[in-house]
Amino acid sequence: MPDKIQIRNTFKSFQDDICLALEKVDGCKFTEDLWLRPGGGGGKTRILKGNIIEKGGVNFSAIDGQLPESLCKLMELEPCEFFASGVSIVMHPVNPWVPITHMNIRYFETSTGKWWFGGGIDLTPHYVISEQAIYFHKALQSVCDLHDPAYYNQFKVWADDYFYIPHRKETRGVGGIFFDYLGKEGDLNKDHVFNFVSDVAKAFAPTYIELINENKDKPYTESNIEWQQLRRGRYVEFNLVYDRGTKFGLRTEGRVESILMSLPSLARWEYDYHPKPGSLEEMTLSYLKKDIDWINLP
Repeated sequence: MPDKIQIRNTFKSFQDDICLALEKVDGCKFTEDLWLRPGGGGGKTRILKGNIIEKGGVNFSAIDGQLPESLCKLMELEPCEFFASGVSIVMHPVNPWVPITHMNIRYFETSTGKWWFGGGIDLTPHYVISEQAIYFHKALQSVCDLHDPAYYNQFKVWADDYFYIPHRKETRGVGGIFFDYLGKEGDLNKDHVFNFVSDVAKAFAPTYIELINENKDKPYTESNIEWQQLRRGRYVEFNLVYDRGTKFGLRTEGRVESILMSLPSLARWEYDYHPKPGSLEEMTLSYLKKDIDWINLP
């Protein structure tokens, strides 16, 4: 059964492997910041400002200490000490045809013996290309099916519900998989969950790099850039208002620069914007809804 040291070291190795894979395709190197959390623990933040990725972050953290009272209530836990480790990734590309992507894996345990894993991968295309969304979902389904055939459908619905912007009445993108609290109820084997989470992390780079290579050389216009920045604005709204990781990091006094590395360098908001009827932008909005069966899309 993996302990917190093994989990921490494995997560750290995922950061290294993913950064190397992205550097190879982008041609630029990540910069690195080491940081310490005053309450205990710390992490390693890597930022890529490259040829293909305008701003990308791959953040590793392993923190511990006394769990704040507000989080004890939120998580329905008795006052306790905690340990949490995770890898969080967000990529904002230069070319509007390359999608934004996000991955997160995380582990949490308390001094009372509770533990659980969470995470997932999702895709936020500026322009939804149905064939690429299908490819993305089939890749995630393959990972899930290795561990439990029920996982993909269960975690796909969870992603649709989680990556939703209620005040816009639209999803953040085409979804993916999302899961949380796996193991908290004592109903799952720790080795099983750890192996599943590890395979999710291993699937990230090859799946996203395939989409990079398919789109990175497509020509684009200033109009495409304006739309890209509008879609980034939606991404910012979700991350600042709804994202659990952002809230957890801020409430546990994590490093603000690392917590907010998910935000793009440039985003845009236009008053009462509506895309032109029949445009690719309008078509993209028509895909930003829950419960699309991407695996069996006609």
